[in-house]
Amino acid sequence: MTRQASVGGVIIGAGAPVVVQTMTNADTRDVKATLAQIESVAAKGAEIIRVAVPDEAAGRALFELVPQSTLPVVADIHFDWRLAMLAVEAKVAGLRLNPGNLKDPDKIRQVAEAAGRIGAAIRVGVNAGSLDPQMAKLYGHGPEAMVRSALKELSLLESVGFNNLVVSLKASDVRQTVAAVRLLAQSSDYPLHLGITEAGDLESGVVKSSVGLGILLHEGLGDTIRVSLTGPPEAEVDCAWEILRSLGLRTRGPEYISCPTCGRCEIDLVALLREIKNRLRDLKTPLKIAVMGCVVNGPGEARQADLGVAGGRGSGILFTRGRLVGQYPFDSLVEVLEFEARQMAAEPKN
Repeated sequence: MTRQASVGGVIIGAGAPVVVQTMTNADTRDVKATLAQIESVAAKGAEIIRVAVPDEAAGRALFELVPQSTLPVVADIHFDWRLAMLAVEAKVAGLRLNPGNLKDPDKIRQVAEAAGRIGAAIRVGVNAGSLDPQMAKLYGHGPEAMVRSALKELSLLESVGFNNLVVSLKASDVRQTVAAVRLLAQSSDYPLHLGITEAGDLESGVVKSSVGLGILLHEGLGDTIRVSLTGPPEAEVDCAWEILRSLGLRTRGPEYISCPTCGRCEIDLVALLREIKNRLRDLKTPLKIAVMGCVVNGPGEARQADLGVAGGRGSGILFTRGRLVGQYPFDSLVEVLEFEARQMAAEPKN
């Protein structure tokens, strides 16, 4: 159990559901493009958005962006404390500060005091690739150096009475990240933001993030997550929700169960699943949908799902909540399944 932090009214820690966040990759100075991306990731289920603030022009853009954003905005600040002060003036919901490249204690205290006055949160974000040189010299570049950097910064912020804090320790190496977070959890009860930084593209990044975040979340560590991918932020949000769903921590939208295909499969299962997911991507109701390709496990999985099809020789049988509805030609399976799924999604909640 960690303490509670609040980012624009979104509660992190203290037993609250794990919060999903991402970061825009549009140029923050282009307010229109950034807002469009925020709307897009919000539709996917993002609950907090972080934006890069590399210069004064980006900081000035926050004055227009923050009041129009549908999600709480966290300003990502590096090197220049004045950008943090500008972001606070724009009334952001939070700041991300990296102790490895924002080092002046007096300036950090001023930022904390300003953030405290408007109720903004601060995330102490330690990256293995940009450690404080002093900490790296004393403790190397491993987990201990990362933890020491975080604790030093947390102590500095606490010295001015600031405690609306979240902390993260990220590395591109999964094992280093896991070891660092485990070590920090023994010394701090601030809410933990999890991520594998510079994880890679959709192929390798999804795997590394799923392994690293999955290990920690399964151990009860982690209050908010960001999946870092070389790709669109929408994909980060999709992956984050799948990780949480796989561990039974949160659900949103349909969960798909599909077989890996083999020589017994007599329908184009790949095309069928792709089309079903495409048709139902707007659904937010947590339904379990099985799309199976043969008679070995197909009927059993389909019966156990809310909705399922089991294919064979150009047709498929449809089940809804364990009940056999009928057999349909392959060409009509998508339409039939979509109709049933939307009927279920529209049912009144008990």
